[in-house]
Amino acid sequence: MMAGVGYSKKVMEHFMNPRNVGVLENPDGYGKVGNPICGDVMEIFIKVKDDIITDIKFKTFGCGSAIATSSMVTELAKGKHVDEAIKLTRNDVADELDGLPPQKMHCSNLAADALHEAIKDYKSRNMKK
Repeated sequence: MMAGVGYSKKVMEHFMNPRNVGVLENPDGYGKVGNPICGDVMEIFIKVKDDIITDIKFKTFGCGSAIATSSMVTELAKGKHVDEAIKLTRNDVADELDGLPPQKMHCSNLAADALHEAIKDYKSRNMKK
């Protein structure tokens, strides 16, 4: 089944055992994105201290790729400075998962977009000037 769909072992691992699933109460940043064509919806919650992402959680409604990319983007962002984390791209996420089938690349795009939205939300909340 895995080979037929074109998912890597890493994609299957993050789908079957996703990291950082859940909701953070009173997050410092929140992002939600969706794809009306496939119906996937991703939410990212971040806690930030001194501009470092100290905790990150996600909720995703979607296919296996959507769950795997959400899991991977949280792993990539955790511990990073917000200015570094916002530079993560869909290709970074897909590369870390050892690739995605071409028809599933939109899922990794959503994961990166949800992270970017959470960071933008954090930054807008913390503009004190």
